[in-house]
Amino acid sequence: MNKLALCLVLVFLWPFASFASNPDYGTPDERLLTFLEWDWDERLGRDPLLATAVGSDLFADRLPKVSLEALDLEKRSKQVMLLRLDKLSRKQLSAERQVDYDIFRGKLEEEVADLEMGTYRIPISDRWGFHLYFLQLPDLMDPRSLEDYENYLSRLRGFRDYAAGHIELMREGLRTGWVSPRLVMEGAVKTVEPQVVETPEESLLWAPFEELPESFSAEERQRLLQEAREAITTSVIPGYRDFRDFLRDEYVPKARESIGASELPDGEAYYAQQVRKYTTLDITPREVHEIGLSEVQRIRAEMETVMQETGFEGDLAAFIDFLRTDPQFYPKSGEELMQRAALITKRMDGQLPKLFGKLPRTPYGLKEVPDYLAPNTYPAYYEQPAGDGSRAGFYYVNTYNLPSRPLYELEALSLHEAVPGHHLQLALQQELDLVPLRRFFSAASFVEGWALYSESLGLEVGFYTDPYSDFGRLTYEMWRACRLVVDTGIHAFGWSRQQAIDFMAENSALSLHNITTEVDRYIGWPGQALGYKLGELKIRELRSRAEEALGERFDVRAFHDLVLGSGAVPLRVLEDAVDRWIGGFGSVVDNKVQ
Repeated sequence: MNKLALCLVLVFLWPFASFASNPDYGTPDERLLTFLEWDWDERLGRDPLLATAVGSDLFADRLPKVSLEALDLEKRSKQVMLLRLDKLSRKQLSAERQVDYDIFRGKLEEEVADLEMGTYRIPISDRWGFHLYFLQLPDLMDPRSLEDYENYLSRLRGFRDYAAGHIELMREGLRTGWVSPRLVMEGAVKTVEPQVVETPEESLLWAPFEELPESFSAEERQRLLQEAREAITTSVIPGYRDFRDFLRDEYVPKARESIGASELPDGEAYYAQQVRKYTTLDITPREVHEIGLSEVQRIRAEMETVMQETGFEGDLAAFIDFLRTDPQFYPKSGEELMQRAALITKRMDGQLPKLFGKLPRTPYGLKEVPDYLAPNTYPAYYEQPAGDGSRAGFYYVNTYNLPSRPLYELEALSLHEAVPGHHLQLALQQELDLVPLRRFFSAASFVEGWALYSESLGLEVGFYTDPYSDFGRLTYEMWRACRLVVDTGIHAFGWSRQQAIDFMAENSALSLHNITTEVDRYIGWPGQALGYKLGELKIRELRSRAEEALGERFDVRAFHDLVLGSGAVPLRVLEDAVDRWIGGFGSVVDNKVQ
């Protein structure tokens, strides 16, 4: 270990010295909160981009240190924290601190498992990774003051080293057999290539310099423009060129032809771990697969019923082909698609008080998916607001390839990504009086499960009156059910890419373009897609349990406030909370679990 690493370890350990010398130091609640505070500060120091994303000014001029040595230090730091938690009795904590403890411990164990497994050796895909996230830096930092611009420039200057760190991780993957599928990485090259531009002004990262604040003097403007050109020319463009060349010339030729995670070294154990991570359930790939097959059968029967309501004469396959090919179901322009999405979300805004007692203060906006992402990414996605309220949330709609953007799916899509889905849940979470770890970190199965559950809430407040739109809701639910079958099929049971595409094409009305990009997403991100349906099923199961137990005393607004009132918790924690709520006759105090 070099001197810097040794110093960092000592810095990490010193706050625990008083606990080691005096086991009774402070109350159990105070000790846990100290652990949580230290862990949060350590996370922000290790990931300055996270600090910026949550609204902190700390380390605003830095990028994360990416190296095998840094990851080894991180693993040992988390292992030390787990050892300290072992000496803290959970039973002695208050009820709320027990929830903190469970979430904190579960996250540390998950992170240590990932580090021990070495998942960092595959740090990107064709649709996520540092190379794409860095392009969001202008929006993330939104520089306004001279200091903001200096910090922004400092990060631009650091990009080439930042890219080199990721190349180091991926070379370790090549050395140890942890390599992404070729088809995924060929797509990744296409996302990097456009960033290797000829002039600084062509870079997406030049945007903050197009119109500098009028408050800056002429000398300051001239200096900033000169330094920006230098930083992009000597760091950003070469960094993307280095990464492109590495992917194209070194990585892709050695990428694997197989697509399943089970083909990686110790791949079966890795995929089983990812299933537990993304579902927060103790469940096996086989169990997930069987649940998916059952849900596909159930939803298909409902789709048959709705199809009959349209008066269509023919079988489900013919109806789906009709939906995929008839121009009446597709927008004629990107502007039309954006306008329709805006109308849907605005209509839902007015219905939210019927479903919730507490709503977030932070607003959300609507944007088009950027051109550099649009061809390979989702029909839409959500970007959550800054933790300090300085930046709104945004619902991004993909206007690329309009013949693949059916309007009959738009109600379900908008309710999922904006309200009452991602924006309502994530913005509210950041406004809750919770420890930072719970305000800004989320269990994927809760976040995506809630958003899928939210799609169905439209039925309760006047949406999906058109049977085609209702069929779109069902095809979106079918899409998530198919994921359970396809993801496990690919990564645990040897399915081919075409087999996965055919299964989804047969059972959903998604466009073939969306199906293909989705299957490629599952190939490049094992397990992540499982949380949606399993999370939704758990929330619906808990609501049914509460309705049955409470009868006339059940209040849907109180139930939703309870579910959202403690942040995006693991599903087992949510189940315990709902059971306690039912036992307490369905009362919610201060919008928190009691």
